[in-house]
Amino acid sequence: MNTDSLCRPFDIVSPSIVVESELTDFDADQRLLAMNGVSLVIFTSVGCASCRFAREQLPRLDLAIDQLCWIDAADNGGLVERYEVFHLPALFVVRDGEFFGAVQSRLTDTELNQAVSQALSRIAEELP
Repeated sequence: MNTDSLCRPFDIVSPSIVVESELTDFDADQRLLAMNGVSLVIFTSVGCASCRFAREQLPRLDLAIDQLCWIDAADNGGLVERYEVFHLPALFVVRDGEFFGAVQSRLTDTELNQAVSQALSRIAEELP
């Protein structure tokens, strides 16, 4: 097994049941606007134990979303500022390019699906 600079294996098949993307300050807006369906946008950092847990567990959960969008908070300060991220991991819901706000939940199938559903019941806004 080989790993990348973030110690993630890159030579084995991902156990993820959803599409995963890495977003940056340079491409996040245009990629989120172009994505169809429900995206869970997650800000993480390599040095954060909770973030490592989220990165390991979220792809394996049976979530009512179409894609996971990862943003490294340490490398993407512009997005961190625009999304007003104050703690990690930070989760946000975007559907068909519209922003539905932050999600606060334990990282379990049931609770996270409920939190995403509640977020989608809000009035949509433009991306931050």
